[in-house]
Amino acid sequence: MKRFFRTLILLFAALAALAAERPDSLFAEIDSIVKELSEITGLKMIRPVPHEMMSRDQLRRFIENKIQEEVKPEEIRAEEAALKLFGFLPPDFNLERATIELLTEQAAAFYDYHRGRLYVINAHSDDMQQMALVHELAHALADEHFRLERFIKKVESADDASVARLAVMEGQASWITFEYMARKMGRSLKNSPDLLKSMATMMHAASGQYPVFDRAPLYLRESLLFPYTAGMLFQQSVIEKVGQAGFTEVFKRPPSSSQQILHPEKYFAREEPTQPRLPRLPPASGAKKLIEGSFGELDHSILLRQYCGQDAAALAANWRGSRFVVLESRDGRKTLAYVSEWRDPEAARAFFDQYKTVLEKKWKRCEWERQTRELLTGAGDTGRFEVRVSGALVTSLEGLP
Repeated sequence: MKRFFRTLILLFAALAALAAERPDSLFAEIDSIVKELSEITGLKMIRPVPHEMMSRDQLRRFIENKIQEEVKPEEIRAEEAALKLFGFLPPDFNLERATIELLTEQAAAFYDYHRGRLYVINAHSDDMQQMALVHELAHALADEHFRLERFIKKVESADDASVARLAVMEGQASWITFEYMARKMGRSLKNSPDLLKSMATMMHAASGQYPVFDRAPLYLRESLLFPYTAGMLFQQSVIEKVGQAGFTEVFKRPPSSSQQILHPEKYFAREEPTQPRLPRLPPASGAKKLIEGSFGELDHSILLRQYCGQDAAALAANWRGSRFVVLESRDGRKTLAYVSEWRDPEAARAFFDQYKTVLEKKWKRCEWERQTRELLTGAGDTGRFEVRVSGALVTSLEGLP
């Protein structure tokens, strides 16, 4: 599954709007910023970074063109269908339009790794202008050494792994940005972990200033912030363990799941996600595979938080692996087959119990046929469903005829 929404996030920094009343003065700082970034990371900038200003209208057209160039309409339709089947998006939601509006509102500056060019959005004056420039120059520095486009596309079909790699890219750039600012105050994040945590909290709080962001479904909001906030804290953990070499280590040996980002000890221990077997689907004449992929700890945390509350979301830390596939029949019926593996049978049963609440709340209609300790059957908005727990596995078939 190619994450349409998360692929586009690669281009944009989720920071406040960037000022550009004096672009010449702003861009004049590039050489001194790059020198400082090299001292922080130990990486040298090989070539000057091309840069230019861009208006909000130009930004919107850029995003629209990027979608046309890189994402097929069928891929967008398939991802939107999967997110709706899981309950992340409401039935009438338009993912493409919402993504364009959200990123147009949020982008302050961005580094286009296809063209190797840095863009600054021309907006009203803002104290965050230097931070946005530093963030994108950090991307340019990483791109010269690790080829960001190649880095992210190596796991294009492994969804949760692509989330982890995105968190490496954005988290490192965010960490470098805040380290740059801390040094101006005579401090360093290396010996001030509490300072970094407060900055992560600040980034979450700042997001509430934007109406498009505030109206977006929880899944989109959390997916936008995760690479910056969780990725930044992950980079801190790596630096604390291996020092300056951590800037290179995360690209040479990237994390393989959002769980490793959230729990760096699992990254250091090389604790990899499992690949559980999907439940067997009943034969469906003419049905075709619309999309397949995986959801990680981040996705399960969002799902549980959305339908079961913040306390239930903590259960996601027990996630071990998952897979899903969506089939589409000739008449347009979509069937979801999904499996998740958990740390132990007790954690699987806890998720099984919470998933019952998810089913009841994500549909307008949920009619129960059977409710036992191991099996849930009934009918919802998309058709019949069968949810089972067996050992450490929870499986679900939804949208059955």
